Order: sequence, then C-alpha cells, then structure tokens
Amino acid sequence: MNIMHFNTGPLYVNTYLVFDESGKAFVVDPGGPSRQLEETIGVRGLDLEYIILTHGHCDHIGGVARMKKDHPGAKTVACMEEKKLLSDARLNCSLEMLGAPVTVEPDLYVGDGDRLTVGSMELEFLFTPGHSPGGMCIVTGNACFCGDTLFQGSIGRTDFYGGDYAQLISSIRTKLYPLPDDTEVYPGHMGVTTIGNEKRYNPFVRG
Repeated sequence: MNIMHFNTGPLYVNTYLVFDESGKAFVVDPGGPSRQLEETIGVRGLDLEYIILTHGHCDHIGGVARMKKDHPGAKTVACMEEKKLLSDARLNCSLEMLGAPVTVEPDLYVGDGDRLTVGSMELEFLFTPGHSPGGMCIVTGNACFCGDTLFQGSIGRTDFYGGDYAQLISSIRTKLYPLPDDTEVYPGHMGVTTIGNEKRYNPFVRG
C-alpha cells in the first residue's frame, strides 16, 4: 500500500492518495482541485475507484466536483449521518469560508464497521462523531485516516454545527485508542502521528 500526501484547497487540508501495486486507488478528503494530485494519478496510471470523505466540512469536500468530472467512474463515499451537512452550504461553512456554496451527493453511504475493498486493500469504516455528526475514520492495513477527529497532540473542534465535545472524546477512546499502538494516524490537518503516541502524550485524551 502506498500513501501520498497533498495539501489542497484554500485551507490546505491534508488530502491522501492511496493505491496498491495493481494501481487501484482511493482519495481521502479532496479539499480543492489539485494539479499535482491529478498529475500523479495520470503519471502513475492509477485507477481511482473511490473518493472518501471523513466528514462534510467545506475544507474537506471542495475538490469533489472536479475529481468526479475528471474521474467519472469514481464513487463518492461518506457516512449516512453526514448527509445533512453535505447537502447544506450554510451548515458545512462553504458560504462563509469559501464564498460559494459547495454541496456533495455521495454515491455510497457507509456505517460503523462497514468494509470496502479497493484492489488488495480492505478498508474498514469507524463511526467517530463529535467534530461533526457523521465523522468517520478509515482504517486499512496499519493506517488510519481520521479527518478532524484526532490530531497530533490535539483533537478536532466541536464548535461547528453538530459538534459535541463529550461525544468526540468518547469516539477517540472507544474507536481509535483500541487500535494497535503502532497504527499510523493520518489526520486532516497537521502531521502524521501514531495511536500509541497520542495515548501517551495527547493532553486532551490520554489513554
């Protein structure tokens, strides 16, 4: 499994391109159009099967429309509990932060514990609300793509629509911290960390 990182959109969200040896690929949280990302997909001859959204805030979904145009066969995946946020430009903050409405209609909704196969990669979805009503993390191999649920030494904000601090802490403790300590955490902002590191040092949620 190969993981490549790109900063996309006006808020420079962490977008991840993940692919296996066969060239089957998925993208996590395209925050905006990215020439570098598209060139990488093209040069490597990747087959983009899924565009996966950890949650529906505008900085994580701004590039979906362009990716769907460039890759019409790719299916957009999100959590069912995020449907309202994805469909309302006021709630997902795109009107306020981007100056234009951005909405997404996923092709596939998934729930807690659901699995998806992309080439040789098996993905498991973990429902982790708190930062948003339908936040979710994607676990595959030794990697966890956690959006704005957990950061290196921090956690996601809970002052947006549907945020809930107690729920977020519970999501981290019950869904993420049971993962092996060496699991690599790929967040929506800031750098890569591990579950073990956050359990030991994260001041908001020590294990």
